[in-house]
Amino acid sequence: MSKKIIIIGATSGIGEELARQCVEKEYHVGGTGRRVERLEDLKKELGNYFSFAEMDVTQFDDAKIQLNKLIEQMGGMDVIVLNAGISNFPASSITAMEQKVIDVNVSGFVQLFGEAFQYFRKQGHGQIVGVSSIASLFGSSRAAPYSSSKAFISTYMQAYRQRCNNISEDITITDVKPGFVESEMIEGKKGLFWVGETKKAVKQMLKDIEKKKSYSYVTRRWRLVAWLIKLTPNWVLDRI
Repeated sequence: MSKKIIIIGATSGIGEELARQCVEKEYHVGGTGRRVERLEDLKKELGNYFSFAEMDVTQFDDAKIQLNKLIEQMGGMDVIVLNAGISNFPASSITAMEQKVIDVNVSGFVQLFGEAFQYFRKQGHGQIVGVSSIASLFGSSRAAPYSSSKAFISTYMQAYRQRCNNISEDITITDVKPGFVESEMIEGKKGLFWVGETKKAVKQMLKDIEKKKSYSYVTRRWRLVAWLIKLTPNWVLDRI
């Protein structure tokens, strides 16, 4: 029986490529996103191994309903990948833009994490994969809501990993920390380095998911950057 994986945020970048690579391994994949036309295109490309549901993670009650409908359609869920996220959002003010980032990256994440966690508790096993970022390791003056939201995701998953260990739940919590990876999110941005090719990054990410690792740095060299950031004194980071 093929493993069933649901990818929240499967219409571009890492999520879209992950859907492709999972289908290549004969997973039954469920994908969600706001852009239905892209999900329909993926369905045409991937065939019967792919199911989808339209979802806006900021519509909290409806998002949970759509998740459960997709689980029912697929006949279950073994892994969920919480990949939906934005780095900025066109808005009339900085406050409105920052609130939108928090609504998607934090509130939307928490709602679906909780729904998946309760499902896996009842099932007796499962794996929750959250996509945070290398940016979660330090505050960025150029992307304060983004780096803060990703820090929340990483810390939140760490706390639930501890909880699962303490109560002996068979639920794996995997924190994926990408560096710069080719995607719509980084289009037009200058001064980026070590930009990873999407297929390579996702191949490494999927391998770590299958190994049920607690942390996954993609591409691998970003593990070195993470190590350097952790060793850097705060007074230095505050001046970057």
